[in-house]
Amino acid sequence: MQSDLRANRLLALLDDATLHAVAPALEPARLELRQLLWEEGQPMEHAWFPAAGVLSMLGAVASDTKIEVGTIGSEGVLAVPMLLGAQRSPGIVFVQVEGAGWRMPAAAFAAAAQAHPGFLRVMHAYTHALFVQVSQGTACNRAHAVEQRCARWLLQTHDRVRGNAFDLTQEFLAHMLGERRATVNQVASMLQHRGLIRYTRGHIEVTDRDGLEAAACPCYRFVRDEYERILVPQA
Repeated sequence: MQSDLRANRLLALLDDATLHAVAPALEPARLELRQLLWEEGQPMEHAWFPAAGVLSMLGAVASDTKIEVGTIGSEGVLAVPMLLGAQRSPGIVFVQVEGAGWRMPAAAFAAAAQAHPGFLRVMHAYTHALFVQVSQGTACNRAHAVEQRCARWLLQTHDRVRGNAFDLTQEFLAHMLGERRATVNQVASMLQHRGLIRYTRGHIEVTDRDGLEAAACPCYRFVRDEYERILVPQA
């Protein structure tokens, strides 16, 4: 059981005793495509620890417009607002790429953070890492061209899936990037023409990872390197 739980990188950072203590509160869960995990303004009933798949956090920029502000995969947990004492979700979180993982009731998560210093340290480290991702993403959206941002987004998703392919429509990608669908269509066509991806209706395959990294803005490597630096086993 514990070896399975370590498919989530945060749970893998816990020492054996702490992981054994929190394991009974972790319930296996499927992450279905576009499944709504948290709804804006509603109570956060569970913390979610993905083992595979990608979660998308959305922020509102207008009453009828929302764009992605961050993503969570097997390196993280959907729980930071409740860790900081919030009672209701500040935004929408849904499953962007289907997968699986574990969920923990909010009360059990709070109890684990209070009872186990090692658990709390790991959650604090991840909070720092997520802050880096969100803040750098904000700067990136302001400073970099849509081609670079699209490559960054595809790389972040590729990092979190098993294999080189994942399901994704251009409409969905446009929504995530806050761009018009026609613009995203042009960018995807350009990346495919350069041999970096293969795109068919609703499906993307990364065919040249190194080339895609070269096409992305520096934000991708900065955030990735910060995650690797921050999320290390405790001495």
